Amino acid sequence: MKKTRTAIFGLALIFGLGSCGVNQAWILNQNQNNTQVNLGSNNFQVLGQVKGAAEVDYVLIFGGKNRRNLFNEAYSAMIEEADLNRGSRTLTNILTEEQIGGVPPFYYKRTITVSATVVEFTK
Repeated sequence: MKKTRTAIFGLALIFGLGSCGVNQAWILNQNQNNTQVNLGSNNFQVLGQVKGAAEVDYVLIFGGKNRRNLFNEAYSAMIEEADLNRGSRTLTNILTEEQIGGVPPFYYKRTITVSATVVEFTK
């Protein structure tokens, strides 16, 4: 009886202290352009990281945007922050992360974050 009570208490403790979040990350080539760049000399400068994020809340599985629209919103925010119109800049190492948290199916929040490295070519 004591072992059963201890096991039930242990399981309740694990579920009570467990996280309700799920996290995924994809490293994909979302941009299918074929461009050749000569990196044989020091003709570029790494300017830093840029990030764009978008989130949506769902209540009883009903919510706003679908996943594709959420990704497009996050990607657009990242492109805007990169300011690619100033000089010969490009984005590299694009990383897409998706985080889902909450208490499904009652309430959950989906957040998509897209980040990349901005490189500017000097010559």
